[in-house]
Amino acid sequence: METHIALKPEIIDTLVGVPISNSLVLSVLAGLFLVAVGFLGVRVLRAVPSKIQNAVELVIESILNFMAGVLGSESNAKKFFPLVATLFLFILFNNWIGVLPGTGSVEFRGEPLFRAANSDLNTTLALALISVIAIQFYGIQKLGLLRHLSKFFVFTKGPIQFFVGILELIAEFAKILSFSFRLFGNVFAGEVLLLIVMGLAPFLAPVPFFGLELFVGFIQALVFAMLTLIFLKIATEEVSH
Repeated sequence: METHIALKPEIIDTLVGVPISNSLVLSVLAGLFLVAVGFLGVRVLRAVPSKIQNAVELVIESILNFMAGVLGSESNAKKFFPLVATLFLFILFNNWIGVLPGTGSVEFRGEPLFRAANSDLNTTLALALISVIAIQFYGIQKLGLLRHLSKFFVFTKGPIQFFVGILELIAEFAKILSFSFRLFGNVFAGEVLLLIVMGLAPFLAPVPFFGLELFVGFIQALVFAMLTLIFLKIATEEVSH
């Protein structure tokens, strides 16, 4: 089988004139899976928990406890939980689904039907925008618009602090590139590595690399969520005067 490596996702069809890429297909499937698990977890809630309920509660409690440890506040952890947990789980399941055997080999109209969603820069850029916009939103919500902007536009502490504030503003926009390219680069590099190894030795050799990519997929999801959490903590801190 010919090894196919492309930076751009393949367009497999259109829907109402909107192009549908193979990375979008996996992204939607991962989203539907998480929604289904969430609904199933809610529907089976019992005083004596079932195995599914235990699993869902374990995941929720683990993420919440981790966030509370980072933030030092359980109330803030609960406030940011929907955003951070959704980003973590969505990225994690996309990364794991993307390395499953057959992801790049099933074809539709001559193009691969599935592609790891986070190996598409459009997906990681969208996730980065969601993260950075949410950080600014929570910062404004906690401090107010003027106090939040005063972190970046400092007019009362001299020229050095003024330029430091401008650099901080530039850094806020740089987060978009940092988030998106870090996730994209690691996932795409892993996808290329697997394709090359399977092309050279398609039987036993790829097995340890699949395990490695599952681990890397978890780490990348954790890094993205943790950085979002840390930036949320910074954005909602009081401005010192």
